[in-house]
Amino acid sequence: MRRLLVAIAPLLLLTACATTSEKVAWTPPVNDGMGGSAYGAFLAGQGALNDGAGAEAAAYFARAELEGGSSDLLRDRAFTAAVLAGDITRAAALAPDGPDASEATRRLGQLVKGVEFMAAGDSEAAQAALSGDAIGFPHRGAAALLSPWAAAMAGDQEGSLVRPEMRGDRVVDYFGQLGQAYLYERARRYDEAETDYKSITGGEAPGDIAVQAYGGFLERRGRRADAIALYDKALASQPNNQSLINARARAAGGKGAPPAPSLRQGAAQVLVAPAAGMLAAKQEQLGLAYLRLALRLDPGRDTAWLLVGDIMEAAGDVQGARAAYSRPKPGSNEYTTARSKLAWSYQSAKQPDVALKMAQEAAADGDAEAKLTYADLLRVNERYTESAQVLTGLIDQSAAPDWRLLYMRGIAYERAGRWPEGERDLQAALQLRPDEPELLNYLGYTWIDRGERLAEALGMVERAVAANPQSGAMIDSLGWAHYRLGDYKKAVDLLEQAVELEAGDPEINNHLGDAYWRVGRRIEADYQWRRVLTLDPDAKIRADVDAKLASGQGPRGPAAAPRVAGQ
Repeated sequence: MRRLLVAIAPLLLLTACATTSEKVAWTPPVNDGMGGSAYGAFLAGQGALNDGAGAEAAAYFARAELEGGSSDLLRDRAFTAAVLAGDITRAAALAPDGPDASEATRRLGQLVKGVEFMAAGDSEAAQAALSGDAIGFPHRGAAALLSPWAAAMAGDQEGSLVRPEMRGDRVVDYFGQLGQAYLYERARRYDEAETDYKSITGGEAPGDIAVQAYGGFLERRGRRADAIALYDKALASQPNNQSLINARARAAGGKGAPPAPSLRQGAAQVLVAPAAGMLAAKQEQLGLAYLRLALRLDPGRDTAWLLVGDIMEAAGDVQGARAAYSRPKPGSNEYTTARSKLAWSYQSAKQPDVALKMAQEAAADGDAEAKLTYADLLRVNERYTESAQVLTGLIDQSAAPDWRLLYMRGIAYERAGRWPEGERDLQAALQLRPDEPELLNYLGYTWIDRGERLAEALGMVERAVAANPQSGAMIDSLGWAHYRLGDYKKAVDLLEQAVELEAGDPEINNHLGDAYWRVGRRIEADYQWRRVLTLDPDAKIRADVDAKLASGQGPRGPAAAPRVAGQ
């Protein structure tokens, strides 16, 4: 979902909506009692708001208002907190409209009120709130996309069929046409609906949202063969897309056609698009606000819950992220992805047993994406042989060779000490994807580290770095190649670049220490190795560093890998 939206959405340039200068300062009286000061509550609320903890911020602002009285500034912040917390009803009641409220929150407030009117069934008020110039930049696109749905709710069929347009805004263009298709279908103007559906599914690789929308329309019209042909065409370029696989199975199995979206569901869908655009532009608060609005209209919009979870996780709100990831239920197209994200949240929290149990239970249903997650978690937890076994099952089930599966199994075999099998898989993957930087780097680095095929490996890593010149890991591989070839000065230059890009990577820092030692910079080498021990290295790297520091003799082994004739 996000990949499609980011691909079609221009990055939305936003005004400074999160922080604006205020005309009126707010200085509430200090309360020295047990409840603390109103100003303290305000500051705590602002801190929580900056951290993305909307519910916590809303509670602090409510306390500040109770203890210190109201103001435009406090109302402004309380409104923002309520939106981010998902309390849209309260946010609409707090929507700033005073002379000292910031222009940014006034504009967002108007959009919030329009959505709340839609959710509450006051369609005429919604239509009025979303029209005109009250909703300015950067919310005009969202208002334009919502307006036809508000018109449909108000019984204004003519207004509902007007396709929203905003010059240069591809999000409005794409989702406006998708919405128009749905609304034409709702008005039983099927030929016009199909014209729109065909338009948005044209091209070699249409997005799966549009394909599923058109396919659903065809199924509802009793044209299952046409729907299957549409799904097959899309699956030719997206063979592992589980949503499309499920849609095709439904149509081929003669199961009931998916219902057309309700008016509230359709309105929610069009809000997810600009939300993804906001997130792509690193405007997380506005992205979260739009997602909360979408969920007010359609609490079952699972794509929105996944994005909310991603935002919460990035903000460090583990419980909030897990709550969002827990919303999709079995049977939802997003359920497997949600369980995967939930499992990884436990892995990140150093609860691997919980993560693996959750992933294993999800994989038991046979879903390929769930099995892939389980295999990846097994690899991360150094259970390489089991990871390879799961991947073998996926490879055997694949209709065509998949370089990614071969790549993952090759890594698992290599880490398990089964290098001939790992090398075979990595080479097979590279034959399928000869210019893939990750493959070039991994196979090239492994050969370099093993002292094998050094000239060929060096060329492979150079190609990987050329494709990704800002990748610290790939520059490290290139630096280590020069180290193994005995060109220590060049190795130092490259490994210093790699450390600048990946300062917290213990392996890269260890390599730089070794290179410093070889060029006679012993004090810097010692410092670098000691730094490695502060970066949570794995057992192998820790043992290597401890041995070098204890012996005072530097790196073990030959200064350069032995050269083999013909390499």
